Amino acid sequence: MNEEFLYYLWTYKLLKPNPETTSGEKIKIISPGLKNPDSGPDFFNAMIDIGATRWAGNVEIHVNSSDWFKHNHQINPAYNNIILHVVFNDDKPVYRKNSEKIPTLEIKNNFNPVIFENYIAFLNSKNNIPCQNLIKNIKHFDKLSWFDSLMAERLEKKSDEILALLELTKNNFLQVFYQRMARGMGYTANSDTMEMLASSVTLNLLSKHKDNLVQIEALLFGQSGLLAYAYKDKYPSELKKEYDFLKNKYKFQPMEGSLWRFMRMRPVSFPTIRISQFANIIYSSSGLLNKILEAERIQDVVSLLSTSASTYWDNHYQFDRIAPGRTKKLGLSSINIILINTIIPFIFVYGKHKNNYALQDKALNWLSMIKPESNSITREFNNLGIVAENAMQSQALIQLKNNYCIKKQCLYCRFGHVLLIGGD
Repeated sequence: MNEEFLYYLWTYKLLKPNPETTSGEKIKIISPGLKNPDSGPDFFNAMIDIGATRWAGNVEIHVNSSDWFKHNHQINPAYNNIILHVVFNDDKPVYRKNSEKIPTLEIKNNFNPVIFENYIAFLNSKNNIPCQNLIKNIKHFDKLSWFDSLMAERLEKKSDEILALLELTKNNFLQVFYQRMARGMGYTANSDTMEMLASSVTLNLLSKHKDNLVQIEALLFGQSGLLAYAYKDKYPSELKKEYDFLKNKYKFQPMEGSLWRFMRMRPVSFPTIRISQFANIIYSSSGLLNKILEAERIQDVVSLLSTSASTYWDNHYQFDRIAPGRTKKLGLSSINIILINTIIPFIFVYGKHKNNYALQDKALNWLSMIKPESNSITREFNNLGIVAENAMQSQALIQLKNNYCIKKQCLYCRFGHVLLIGGD
C-alpha cells in the first residue's frame, strides 16, 4: 500500500457507502477538497459530514496513522486544524494540541480490493503500455475527452518553453520564432544543436544579408563549425571564404562541428541539408512570422515552407562527397512535423500573449487538419486499437506514452482510471 493510491481513492470517493470514523461516527464526503502540490496538509478545503456536524477544512492522508509522528506533524501548526485523518491502518491515535482526538477514517476494509489488485498489476507490468491488454475496451467518448486533455497538457508544455525564451529575449517574438524554427528543422537528433546555431547567429544579423543567399549560408554553415575543414569543392570553399570575412567583421566564434549528428539517420535529414534548407527559407520568406500569422489556410503556410536546399546539395549530402542526383526539397511530412512541433505552438502562444482568441482557435484548427504522425508511439497504440485521426490526437498519444505509460502514472490517467475501477 502507498499514499499515492490512498490519494486516488479519496479524490474519486471510491469508498464503500456509509463509512465510519474509528469512533463510530457516520461520514459523508461532500467534497474531497483539492490536492495540495506543496508542503502542508494533503487536501485543502474539503467538506465532510461527521455525525451531525458539517466540517470544512483540510484532510491528511497516511498509510499508517503513526506516520503522523514520523513526519513530525505534531509540532507543525499547519496540521492542527485537520478535520479528518484518512489512513489505511489505524495503529495509533492522533490528537490536536488541545488534546482533542482528530477524527480518523480507516479505509483498510472500506474499498473494493479489486481496484488495488488492478493497480498493482499495472505497476508490475513489463509492457511498454501497462494496460495494453485492456485498453481496447476504452469507449470512444472516454478516448476523445482524454485526448483533449492530453493535447492541452502537451501544448502547455511547449508554450512554457516558448514563454521562457520570450522572457530571456525580452519578448523578441521574431528572434524566438526564428530559434524555434531552427530547432524544428533539426528534428530530434539535431534539434538542440540547430537552436544553438540560431542563438549564435541572430535573425537581426541575418536580416542585414537577407538579399544574399551565399552570405546567409556562409554565416549559418560557418557558425555551425562545419566549415572548419579544407574542402576541394567550389561551393564549400566559397562559403568558407565568405564566412572568414564575416567572422572577422562580427567577431564570431564558431560552434564545434562535432556537435552535429550524422550517424543512424536518413541522409536527407543530415544537418548539412537542413541548414541549407533553413537558409533558403530565411532568404525566400521575408517577414515569415507575419505571413504565417496572417495566413487563413494551412496550405498557405505549407507553400511558404516548401523550399529546397541549394543546388550543390542536389548531388551531395556532405561536403566533397558526391551522391546520386536528387533535389533536396523539404517534403510535406517534414513540413507537417515543423507545423506540429514549432509553428502551431508558437501561433497559440502568440495569440495567448496578445489575447487574440482567433489565433489560438486557428492554431488548434490547423492541428486537427494535419494527418496524424507516424512514429513508434502512434504505431504502438494503433496495434492496440487506439488510432489517432489527426495530428492533435497523435500529439495526445505522445503525451500519454511519455508522461503516463512510461512513468506508470496510471492513477492519473483517464484510461487507467476507467480500467482500474472495472471498465474492462
